[in-house]
Amino acid sequence: MTAIRTVEAAEYVGEEVEVRGWLHNVRRLGGVTFVFLRDGWGTLQAVTEDSAALAPLDGLALESVVAIRGRVTANPQAPGGLELQAPAVTVITPVTDAPPLPLHKRQLNAALPTLLDHAVVLNRHPARRAVFRLAAGTMAAFRATLNARAFTEVQTPKIVASATESGANVFTLDYFGRPAYLAQSPQFYKQIMVGVFQRVYEVAPVFRAEPHDTIRHINEYVSLDVEFGFIDNHFTVMGLLREVMAGIFGHLSEAYAAELALLEAALPVVPAEIPHIHFAEAQEMIFQRHGVDVRGEPDLSPQDERWLGEWARQEHGSDFLFVTGYPMVKRPFYTHPDPARPAYSNSFDLLFRGTELVTGGQRLHRYDDYLAALARAGYPTAPFETYLEVFRHGMPPHGGFAIGLERLLMQLLALPNVRLATLFPRDLNRVTP
Repeated sequence: MTAIRTVEAAEYVGEEVEVRGWLHNVRRLGGVTFVFLRDGWGTLQAVTEDSAALAPLDGLALESVVAIRGRVTANPQAPGGLELQAPAVTVITPVTDAPPLPLHKRQLNAALPTLLDHAVVLNRHPARRAVFRLAAGTMAAFRATLNARAFTEVQTPKIVASATESGANVFTLDYFGRPAYLAQSPQFYKQIMVGVFQRVYEVAPVFRAEPHDTIRHINEYVSLDVEFGFIDNHFTVMGLLREVMAGIFGHLSEAYAAELALLEAALPVVPAEIPHIHFAEAQEMIFQRHGVDVRGEPDLSPQDERWLGEWARQEHGSDFLFVTGYPMVKRPFYTHPDPARPAYSNSFDLLFRGTELVTGGQRLHRYDDYLAALARAGYPTAPFETYLEVFRHGMPPHGGFAIGLERLLMQLLALPNVRLATLFPRDLNRVTP
């Protein structure tokens, strides 16, 4: 007897197979019983008029783990066009308690706290599972796009001796009697590794001890980081980011059509050249179009980003917009200033459907420039000695960016809260499950 996955059933029409998974649903219509089995890839229907064949299911709750043997038969009216006929059921793990919410319903109709409190079970729901399968596809496409461009994947420490970025809080821990921190980003290490491999990337969690309680912030998330050398300026970095975004959405379109359809997700078209606007020009435009004077503000508010997203769609037909040249006062000390306008930086944010998705830019690469930048910021050099060492021994002009995986999914799927794009979210109040 061949054991198959549900997604392989079409290859075995007319053959006897066994499928293993969870008892997703049982429906009785007259003298006919439909049994739906769900495995890690999908669901498959079994049908029988022989009630004795289903006797092993008597008294069991949904989500019991079972194996069903039967003949794969084409049936256009069945979900997926296939079903198992003359099934025989074996119970592997019996369950008598009903799940917290019915998983066989099309939607999980519950408040966000309920969904998160019971995520260990409710993430089995096909719609929840589809979100996280798209996350896996996004990470795979990110890697594949960069591997094809001679990048090397690295894994950098998540326990560090000093904070990485100014203005962001850090989680402190006791490291054998001395303080250490959970890494806010791999920024220092990925820059160091440019001196080793020239082109590097990392897929890993980062930690932000920021007391935000908003729909788009969590305190631990997956960051897709890139850094590479021998760039001209931040526009070189923006060009690579455009290729990465095209690679991600192209792969999702080709390999995850079922998940996208289930979630009714509309994939964006990544333009051959993503439109861009300078920060100062963006503020002036907001003033002219909306009458809100944000000129002189050092950053964009969420409302500013939404307005700019609307402008990009109206004027350029684009779901994406680069905002370049953020003020130096709002960028980390390692950011390269614009040589022509030193108050502004060679940096950018990428807005996706009106929300900041990616931050990146060109970094300083000369040792003396770092000493001057630290002095201007009022930082001592001692905590950064190992970081600064690499710049004493030759670094090329370089830059990079970081994509927040969960925020990308939130925007792509039009989810109302980033926690719904997070497997087990960590926020101000949640450290379980």
